[in-house]
Amino acid sequence: MFLDLFLKMTAQPLDQKSQSHSVENLRVVGVTRLITPAQIKEQLPAGDRQLALVERTRREAKSILRGEDDRMLVIVGPCSIHDPVSALEYARQLAVLSQELSDRYLIVMRVYFEKPRTTIGWKGFINDPNLDESCDMAKGILLARKLLLDILDLGLPTATEFLDPIIPQYTAELITWAAIGARTTESQTHREMASGLSMPVGFKNATDGSFQTAIDAMASACTQHSFLGIDQDGATSIIKTAGNPDSHVVLRGGRTGPNYHPDDVALAEQALRKTGLHPTLMVDCSHANSGKDPNRQPDVWKSILAQRREGNRHLIGAMLESHLHFGSQPLTQDPSILKYGVSITDACMDWETTAALLKA
Repeated sequence: MFLDLFLKMTAQPLDQKSQSHSVENLRVVGVTRLITPAQIKEQLPAGDRQLALVERTRREAKSILRGEDDRMLVIVGPCSIHDPVSALEYARQLAVLSQELSDRYLIVMRVYFEKPRTTIGWKGFINDPNLDESCDMAKGILLARKLLLDILDLGLPTATEFLDPIIPQYTAELITWAAIGARTTESQTHREMASGLSMPVGFKNATDGSFQTAIDAMASACTQHSFLGIDQDGATSIIKTAGNPDSHVVLRGGRTGPNYHPDDVALAEQALRKTGLHPTLMVDCSHANSGKDPNRQPDVWKSILAQRREGNRHLIGAMLESHLHFGSQPLTQDPSILKYGVSITDACMDWETTAALLKA
């Protein structure tokens, strides 16, 4: 069935009608029609057990955000997914650890399929699953949904960053927690999208380190919006949202340095209160907070735990970038020579370090 679905999704170019005047789509070299969200969900449906897990862990994440659950929300996993096989191996180990530590943490696996680029580069598994610039997005969407279902089968909830506003129609019901990244937090499109998402959303501070952008995004996402999107049948539609009250700021550092220290956290809390928002914060242990050095992620993690021990319960969680093996590797022209279980985007901690850190 899986092969049959892929063959059905092997998209065909649409015929372009000839026109006497050349004024439209002058730089568009191809248009390909995708399978609709409804069709892919019919072929790869989520079962009752999987959906019940998403419902339960969303409730638990909301309780943590509201201070009703004293555990930490921990988003941990590879910087990006490029190989479903190694991702699923990682998920199996994390599922066991999450059960062991369930009294302390709500552990959600980071399953990132889309990567925003500052200039150019690999845009993520959904955009280019073959890692060769063929950009077979039909295959990418299919494999991404299948991996999410496989991870949920392990009893492990998932988290992702939503970048393209169309993708949530294909995968959002499988996601417990979502991020809006540092490069898109200021985007009206992403704030509108977040206002309609059914799960808690973390807005990262801007790449310059400013967290006011993320606070503005929270305020916007809490309100109702109307915007253009697609429905489950793929038709262009007017989307009206009720607003998403379950959002928070993610401190990830910036060009001026890290922002996870107690003084930085206190400033962010004050700014949230001034805006009338609940001062709920998560810290990203990677990115500018660790200088993208995985060896420094444990220092950030230990600071978070120390701040919580000192009584800061507004600091509700953390993000860790972790894979089977340490470091990162460049994406080469021959993907077959890539090292197994090693990130092709930001460098990650290895599994052994991650497990020891969470158990400590």
